[in-house]
Amino acid sequence: MANPASAPAAIPVSPLCEMQGVSHWFQLPSGQRLEVLEDVSLAVNPGEVVALLGPSGCGKSTILRILAGLITPTRGQVRYRGAALDGLAPGVAIVFQSFALFPWMSVAENVRAVLTAARLPEEEVAARAADAIRMVGLSGFEEAYPRELSGGMKQRVGMARALSLRPEVLFMDEPFSQVDALTAEALRAEVLDIWAERESNPSSILLVSHDIKEVAFMADRIVVLGANPGRVRTIVSNTLPRPRDYRSPEVLALVDRLHDLITGHELPDVPAAAAAATEVLPQAGANEIVGLIEWLAARGGREDVFRIAAETNREFGHLLTIVKAAEMLDLVDTPKRLAVLTPEGRAFAAADPDGRKAHFRKKLLELRIFSDVRDALLEEPSHRLDRDFVLETIVLRMPAEDYERVFAVWVGWARYADLFAYDEDDGTVTLQEATAPAQTPA
Repeated sequence: MANPASAPAAIPVSPLCEMQGVSHWFQLPSGQRLEVLEDVSLAVNPGEVVALLGPSGCGKSTILRILAGLITPTRGQVRYRGAALDGLAPGVAIVFQSFALFPWMSVAENVRAVLTAARLPEEEVAARAADAIRMVGLSGFEEAYPRELSGGMKQRVGMARALSLRPEVLFMDEPFSQVDALTAEALRAEVLDIWAERESNPSSILLVSHDIKEVAFMADRIVVLGANPGRVRTIVSNTLPRPRDYRSPEVLALVDRLHDLITGHELPDVPAAAAAATEVLPQAGANEIVGLIEWLAARGGREDVFRIAAETNREFGHLLTIVKAAEMLDLVDTPKRLAVLTPEGRAFAAADPDGRKAHFRKKLLELRIFSDVRDALLEEPSHRLDRDFVLETIVLRMPAEDYERVFAVWVGWARYADLFAYDEDDGTVTLQEATAPAQTPA
């Protein structure tokens, strides 16, 4: 006979959606693979808000689309309510970063469009649309068109459209990045209020974000991702009670912890030369690197990278990319969460345009992707190479990268440094005057 005093066994929670061992890559025309995700496993359980946090290019949106059934992964398993996912996930709706509204349709028509596509009866379409519009605070704007709405109101229409489907899981792909800070703060609170109504869906939310304060405010679990390829670095549980205050010591402490986790992965404390040896060119323009150096020089030569992102209005992931590019060129160092001008960085900031170009040129020729091309150009009697030679060199040196995007960065850096010239019309690369050999008189 069972002991009546014994506690009942805990019932395991079954995830609503999950992926196990998922990797995803694209095949490039050269035959090389561009790896986007590597061995990613995560789950979204009933009644929770999960956030994917990481730098640009870490595969956050790809994970969301795989779980939604919009992309079939190259390898791994995807399930919805325990069953292998075949096609679109039945209980998922998505709010996109761009508002994705039909400009020729009114607010009500935009919401009804998805319900009609779901082949619901007309009476139910009307009732659900009206309920969703009321839920997001757009009552009275049913007949307005997108051109008549503010950015925040447009995003409310996108939210209403997703909520009208009554999804079990609401996917949100950087939904507040296109609105101002105050509007974003209000929308986050409203989304959580809707989610907190336990008698109705959505049961759970999966949020893609680059905003650390946003995930600290909203999420129960924060999945911190690394890039190139995307992988799970760590998962942070957020047990702070709701409602949360952005300015509370507890939230600020969590924000600091997440700051340290991300900068520790993305800006490790290693010598710049060691980082440069990887030969992966960050997706940052020369003008952005110069702008960062000038900004730091005007503020004493050092600043917290998160404050730089906030004060320069840069997306945090892209700001990290610019910092990494400057570090590759020995212009900054990155102890802990700081970007600090090196002696060469200070000299660069004080130099005239020609001096800056000379520094850039010297550092580029320390990278094989530039020195190999220069050596090949010097060996060519015409000192001219076809664009395909450079592309093949990029694929050889950086097989996991998008070679077209790397080529665009390569050209931009080389042009700034007066190292190479590139003619878009005939697709040829030549040496600039500053580096071309002297012509022998006839």
